Amino acid sequence: MANYTYLTQEGYDRLKAELDEMKTTGRQDVAKAIAEAREKGDLSENAEYDAAKDAQGMLEMKINELEKTLAHARILNESDMDTSEVRLLTSVTIKNKKNGAQLTYKIVSESEADLKAKKISASSPIGSGLLGKKIGEVAQVQTPAGLMEFEVLDITI
Repeated sequence: MANYTYLTQEGYDRLKAELDEMKTTGRQDVAKAIAEAREKGDLSENAEYDAAKDAQGMLEMKINELEKTLAHARILNESDMDTSEVRLLTSVTIKNKKNGAQLTYKIVSESEADLKAKKISASSPIGSGLLGKKIGEVAQVQTPAGLMEFEVLDITI
């Protein structure tokens, strides 16, 4: 059974562009580095050659991972989303019960998570603790800082 990665169209397009960049420019850059290292003589004692080959291996591994992610991607349409409870791609406004701070986060897949943009992963402690909660419910979330309680104030697209 395949594990699906749920993405927005924007997230899918970003990953696709990243993959295309790696396959074209990334591979060309690595090939140049290997060619330059080969020109420097004995490959058995050439640290530059070893480093370039390692970089090639890492690049190919990243390309393979991105291809798998995109192959198992399911694009979610935000306009079809239900806001009766916290789900993937919904924005949720929460209130920290301890200090009263209010925050709004969008729940996204791991590959789209970006804390600066207020997008948290559904698999993160807070994201997974909020999934399935309705407005007015309190989510108890075990974080590295200890048990925290968040009240769900609003759910939007």
